[in-house]
Amino acid sequence: MADIGGGFGIGVGSGSGVGVRPYAELTFDSEGDVDRGTQGAVSRMEATDLLVFAHGWNSDRSTATRLYDRFFAPFEALVGSGVRLGYVGVVWPAMRFSDEPIPDFDAPGVLAEPGLGSALDPLTRRALGEFWPERRAELDRVAELLEEQPDSAAAFIEFGALVRELAGVDAVPAAVAPAVPAIFTDDVLEVCRALSVALVRAGAPGTPGAPASAGPDGPGLTVGGGLRGLWGGAKELLRQATYYKMKKRAGVVGERGLGPVLAQLAAARPALRFHLIGHSFGARVVSFSLRAVPDRARYVKSVTLLQGAFSHYAFADRLPHDKGNGGALRGLQHRVDGPVVACHSAHDSALKVFYPLASRMAGDSAGLLGFDERWGAIGHDGVQAVPGAPRLSLDTALREGVPTAGCVSVDAGSVVRRGGAPSGAHSDICHEELARVVVTAGRMGR
Repeated sequence: MADIGGGFGIGVGSGSGVGVRPYAELTFDSEGDVDRGTQGAVSRMEATDLLVFAHGWNSDRSTATRLYDRFFAPFEALVGSGVRLGYVGVVWPAMRFSDEPIPDFDAPGVLAEPGLGSALDPLTRRALGEFWPERRAELDRVAELLEEQPDSAAAFIEFGALVRELAGVDAVPAAVAPAVPAIFTDDVLEVCRALSVALVRAGAPGTPGAPASAGPDGPGLTVGGGLRGLWGGAKELLRQATYYKMKKRAGVVGERGLGPVLAQLAAARPALRFHLIGHSFGARVVSFSLRAVPDRARYVKSVTLLQGAFSHYAFADRLPHDKGNGGALRGLQHRVDGPVVACHSAHDSALKVFYPLASRMAGDSAGLLGFDERWGAIGHDGVQAVPGAPRLSLDTALREGVPTAGCVSVDAGSVVRRGGAPSGAHSDICHEELARVVVTAGRMGR
């Protein structure tokens, strides 16, 4: 079994810290291998319906547990008398930046102290060490550069090379290695400029290391302004390196881990109904688990994606910009005996601003900050390029219900709207209204 990483230990989830019952965890390592003890705990649950929730990338174990406790709390009062719920928290190795607030989650003293600028706070530095346990020397140097903020192009070049090593990508042009995002292969100064501007556009005029007010070209771009104002963008580049690794890991955990485990559980207990829920990259985890669902199986009864951090074209048979190809999950909505509901919000800066930056590949003429719909996220504007997929407001979905099959987009911006820079409302998901969407999608209501 691979190193669990990211601050997540392995163990059977007894429900400690989660108020609902019965609750258990499914714990996976970075290669999708399940801890058999946790699988056994889930298999023994007495329930008619299992809610299976996968957390996102900006999580540690404590954050994931609190998320599950908060999100699951309303369900018992929402479901019908014939429904006996079991609650499952998927635990997979992620990476928490402790300077990024999550609404209503973080007590005073938990987050990084203000005034650190681009420097790494101790909790984030420790989490990076667990995320990349074999890269201590590189991380020490990255932390040193972010703290010192040298006004030197050579320092940025060194920083870019270190980040590429951490991300596991080669320093070759993206035209040669098209699977590598251009954010790691373009000129590092230009990338850090673009990310610094993006931070300001995401509502962070006091971006770490940047001037309090930026000119029309963004922080650090004014004549004579030097390069110190770009270290906030450099810190974001480091964050994007963890994002890049998490994106790949989430797909692996879903397809090779969660999917096969659910198939085994369903084979042993054919009457059990599964309702999959995922936040951020956890939405990618549960969606990629559909690849392991047999064509004629009917045990997955609903999928609810909360601010999903993957392509809005994922379920499309044909891409608008490439008619010869479809999305990575094309047609897999038909393996669900119910709807795939994508909740999205325009208040999510992580998906509105930074997801396109992280996902853009070389050859995209729009440039790093140019908007190009091919890189949009499903949690930003919902399902795209799937004919007949309705688009509903949250009020409409709760009042009239959602379709019983296929993809549907629900604009949850009326409740998913709070959060600080740089991610905006990306993690503002603990609302009873969203629990009601899950119940409606799974046809579990009173």
